[in-house]
Parts: sequence; C-alpha cells; structure tokens
Amino acid sequence: MNLSGSTRRGVLPGLALAVAIAALAHVLGHRFPLLGGPVIGIALGIALRNTLSLGARFTAGIRFAGKQVLQASIVLLGFGLGLDQVARTGLESLSVTLATMSVAFLTAWGLGRLLGVHDKLMLLIGVGTAICGGSAIAAVTPIIKPDEHDTAFAISTIFLFNLVAVLLFPALGHLLHLSDLGFGLWAGTAINDTSSVVAAGYSYSHAAGDYATIVKLTRATLIIPICIVLALATAARARRRGATDLHLGRIFPWFILWFLVASGVRTAGWLPATLLAPLHALAEFLIVVALTAIGLSADLRKMVATGPKPILLGLGVWAAVAVSSLLVQRAIGRW
Repeated sequence: MNLSGSTRRGVLPGLALAVAIAALAHVLGHRFPLLGGPVIGIALGIALRNTLSLGARFTAGIRFAGKQVLQASIVLLGFGLGLDQVARTGLESLSVTLATMSVAFLTAWGLGRLLGVHDKLMLLIGVGTAICGGSAIAAVTPIIKPDEHDTAFAISTIFLFNLVAVLLFPALGHLLHLSDLGFGLWAGTAINDTSSVVAAGYSYSHAAGDYATIVKLTRATLIIPICIVLALATAARARRRGATDLHLGRIFPWFILWFLVASGVRTAGWLPATLLAPLHALAEFLIVVALTAIGLSADLRKMVATGPKPILLGLGVWAAVAVSSLLVQRAIGRW
C-alpha cells in the first residue's frame, strides 16, 4: 500500500472518515456482540451515505479503504491461523464442509435463477453463506467487482440469517438431542460469521463452542481456492469477450497468497507469541474500516429497488445449508 504524496493527500479525507466511523462501530461491537463491529460499521456507513451529501473529496479514500485496507486485513488474519490446525480439524469436518458448500452454491445458482437475482449478487450471497459470511464476501469483491450496494445488500442479508441462527440453533440442537461435537460441527458448518458461530456454540456448551470455532476457522480458509477459481473464471470470461489485454496476474488475488505466507509464518513459529493478539485485533479493526467504507459507498435507494428477492435467496441458501449439514452428519454417524 505504498502511496505517493499527492495520492496520500487524496485518500486521506475519505480514509479518515472511514476510520473514525469504524472506531465507533468497533466499540459498539464489543458492547453488542450479536451485531458485531463489521455489521455496525456497514450500517453506520450506509446511514451516513444516505442522509448526508458526501463531497467528491471523500471518494478516493473510501474506495481505498474498501479495497486496499480490506486486503491488508485478510493478510493479517493469516497470522492467527496455523496450517497444522487447518489440516487436523479440516480432515475431521471435511465431508460435512464440502457437502454444505456444494449445496450452498447449487442452491444459490438454481434459486437465484428462479428468482431472477443477477449473477454477481447471487454469487456474493452464495459465497457468504457457503464459507464465512461478510469476510468471504469481502474477499471475493476485489475479484468480481460488484456494485457497492450489491456488496452491502449481500452482507446485510447474510447478517440477518446469522442473527436468526444464533437465536434458533441452540434450541433446535437440544430438541434434536445433538451431542456437543455434533452441535459444534453443525454450527461451524452452517452459521456464517465467526462471531455468530462462537455465540451459538458456547450458548450450547463449552465443548460445542470450542469445536465449532475450530471448524469455522478451517472452513474460512476455503475462501482461498474459491478466490483462485473465481480469478481464473474472470480471466477466461474476459478473454471470451475479446479482452486480449487482460492477464491473470492483474486480477489474481495476491493478497490470498500473502495470507498463506502469514499462516506459514505462524505455523513455523517465527512470530513472537506476544504479537499474535495485537495483530488479530488490528485485523479485526481493519475489517471494520473496510466494511464501513463499503457502507459509505452504498446507495440505499438502489438497494431498496432490488426488492425482496435477494432476501428470499439468502433464506433459501441458508436453510439448505443448515439441513444438509445435519443430513450429512446423520449419514456418517456424527450426530
């Protein structure tokens, strides 16, 4: 993120605005953990964007926060997830995770076509439900380049069903007599954002919360192959349209590669343990900054004009993932 002097001056107003709002959202997120800083940040950004007339001098900084700051936050998250942890827990939950991911993408595609939801919004909702909510949506945004209001709409839709899951899943788990590990696997594969997984898991039991959190973190790493596949597909589509000057290297998600490097550094033990907590805290705050910027870019009138179909799509995909996770567990004897 090296910036020249003139570029730095150009991005400073919008970046400073996003950071200021994000700081407030971060504080409120700790007071209201069911909402969380990212959702509060995007909500405050949308509110400000659609009640005040922001001058053009804020545009460059808001765009910078929504892209470069976002990519930096994802790289920093890599320092908190060891590759050995991914491999160990991933093998245990792989069959359920792959099944729910497949169901999510197939349902998003089929139901999205039926409802007439356009491709990019359909993909954002599918990725968010399949993998890790707002973080996954944020990761694929630089690759598929949707409109800002589509990104905001997708994150808001995913959050709605996260909140429902936090309130509903523990009661359903007890009704179904799920074991602690069974519920942890269900929550970790069928609830999207990490904060919501943690909230649901630990409200069921401590053991369920521990297992759900690890499954969720492992599931989140699958955004890496998803991003690579999307980058390849984007390049191929551009070439079919005759864009001969487009090269894969220009759209390849290099920040995902640096995420892997950061995770490798963590695994190798080259990073002092005292830095892990500050780096994770910085990553979380930068995500709030980035999603606040996305909110500041979102046109609420366009979101309203989109209608209820994306919410119906989100409901259908979320329900399909929740049911398929339970069915696969029953089939493999993990219930």
